[in-house]
Amino acid sequence: MAITKEELIALLNKDLEWEFAALIQYVQHAAVLTGAAYGDIQKELLIHATEEHTHAVSLAEQIDFLGGVPTIAVEKRQVSPDPAVMLEQDLAGEQDAIDRYKARIRQAEELQEYGLRRALEDILIVEEEHKRDLLAALGK
Repeated sequence: MAITKEELIALLNKDLEWEFAALIQYVQHAAVLTGAAYGDIQKELLIHATEEHTHAVSLAEQIDFLGGVPTIAVEKRQVSPDPAVMLEQDLAGEQDAIDRYKARIRQAEELQEYGLRRALEDILIVEEEHKRDLLAALGK
């Protein structure tokens, strides 16, 4: 069954909630991550936070363009006192984002919303880069 524009807007707003959560989580993780082994990824997490902010702005603009109202809600954030667990939490979040954006790209295509598809593809590319960074930091 085909997705409606209203359903797509609702899903994009959920994606926006996750982007807000990722931004907050990356800032917190970067601030509390300790240990010499994590110096490089700590700096990278701050870059990720900035990129998640950019994704949030892009999604908000797309939601508005489609006739929706961008949310101010924030999805669940995860914290841990253990640096490796923090990075695993971030990795799980990135994998979730990758899966969601692949679905959203298909849905945008279905509705012939090609500008939205392009914006989502740009976000997906960065989320995949974040996943690679976290995998490398975790030695995977």
